[in-house]
Amino acid sequence: MDYDKFIFCLEAVPDVEIETTTEVVKNLEQLAFDQGIDSIYKTCDSIEGLEESQNVLLYEDHNFKNYEIIYLVMQGEGNNICLNNYYYSIEEIAELFEGKMTGKILHFANEKILDLSPEEAQYFLDVTGARAISGYGTTFRNITSSNLDKAFFSLFEDEDDVLEIVEELHQKHYALCKLLDFRLYY
Repeated sequence: MDYDKFIFCLEAVPDVEIETTTEVVKNLEQLAFDQGIDSIYKTCDSIEGLEESQNVLLYEDHNFKNYEIIYLVMQGEGNNICLNNYYYSIEEIAELFEGKMTGKILHFANEKILDLSPEEAQYFLDVTGARAISGYGTTFRNITSSNLDKAFFSLFEDEDDVLEIVEELHQKHYALCKLLDFRLYY
């Protein structure tokens, strides 16, 4: 990843007023320290917070074009996310991001299973303009995807073709990719 490319991470938390250092923050700090990949980290506890963070990123951050990966750490099920005990479908999230993610890769940590039908994935990509959406087909409470996420992000340092990146990720971390069922919709 070039010095001018960043990761924007948005993590769902129970209450944004309570500051805590999560595993995600520690891993992003390690990624910056070890590999020089910078990130912006924000939390949200509601759909309004998600939308507000997105709007700040889009309209107030002049480096938005440099954010290649939007990293979402949220609970949920196959085609939805859960914020503050409310479920939002991937279609609702697509409409929230409508036309605002052009060229971006939205990556979900394994806090939630990402299980989209071809139609759902295509709808999301068409509506948001995203280049790809990725995540995992299985979730384990005792195994987080953080190490595989970091490996995935670091591969963007030297390569832009998302298919080649995923192929290299599988070559280097095959067992973990299979265990967590890494998925890419493009």
